[in-house]
Amino acid sequence: MTKKISLAMFVLTLLLSLGGNIVAETEKTGIVAEKSSEEKVLSVEQIVNKTNRVAYYQGSDGSARVKMTITDSQNRQRNRELTILRWDQPDPKLSKEEQSKDDSYCGGQKIYAFFNRPADVYKTVFMVWKHLDKDDDRWMYLPALDLVKRISATDKRTSFVGSHFFYEDISGRSTNDDVHELVKTTKDYYVLKNTPKDPKLVEFAYFEMWIHRKSFVVVKTDYYDKQNKKYRTYEALEVQQIQDKPTVTKAKMTDLRTNGNTILEYSNVKYDIGISESIFTERYLRKPARKYLK
Repeated sequence: MTKKISLAMFVLTLLLSLGGNIVAETEKTGIVAEKSSEEKVLSVEQIVNKTNRVAYYQGSDGSARVKMTITDSQNRQRNRELTILRWDQPDPKLSKEEQSKDDSYCGGQKIYAFFNRPADVYKTVFMVWKHLDKDDDRWMYLPALDLVKRISATDKRTSFVGSHFFYEDISGRSTNDDVHELVKTTKDYYVLKNTPKDPKLVEFAYFEMWIHRKSFVVVKTDYYDKQNKKYRTYEALEVQQIQDKPTVTKAKMTDLRTNGNTILEYSNVKYDIGISESIFTERYLRKPARKYLK
């Protein structure tokens, strides 16, 4: 059973359909969230941790069906459908209940994406092992060649299976890779500027995130190049409350240089279903665990 977040959903859908300045358009609606007298003043680190947890770490594991619609600069479309599984490494110092309430702990993580459609990518698998102290490990299984391909760390800022999302967008960027600065706080949003610690490893100079203050959902991210020109934008188009967790169920990435875009639509989203860590291995790249992919 799901229900939409009324305020976040209404404001977000309205603003993103209108385009333009989020602050100005939010004030025009007259339905902004008033600041609670008991609202705590959060540090930048706390905002980053809460946002990272909502984006990538809700529940101890999770699954979702994803429909991907890729539209190129000539308005031609391609579709892909996949199932994504996620397993989080538990904190040995905390109980499961304590860990669910600890925003600061975001440990190792394993992600498994199995492609269902179209036929030419059926059984293709993308797998990630996320690490806190070193580069992530990434693999792609290509069934037509029966080949497991390692994806190097230098490729994480490249297209994910021909879409406008990058590999790093799917698995998540380490919060330790950037310097975070709170540049603005509005009635509804925190605005963070994130500057890479090692600019040689990425194509952007910095990116700005608009984070909903109540849910900590990232509703928009703008990427800027070395000439300070915005060239790439992420938008959360729909947000639903699933198992009491704010969940983005529709998102869009746009390449502003080509005007191409990719829309991801999430369905059958589930948390805490008891996914086994054992399926995140090379063996299961070739022989997927079907019970989790239904």
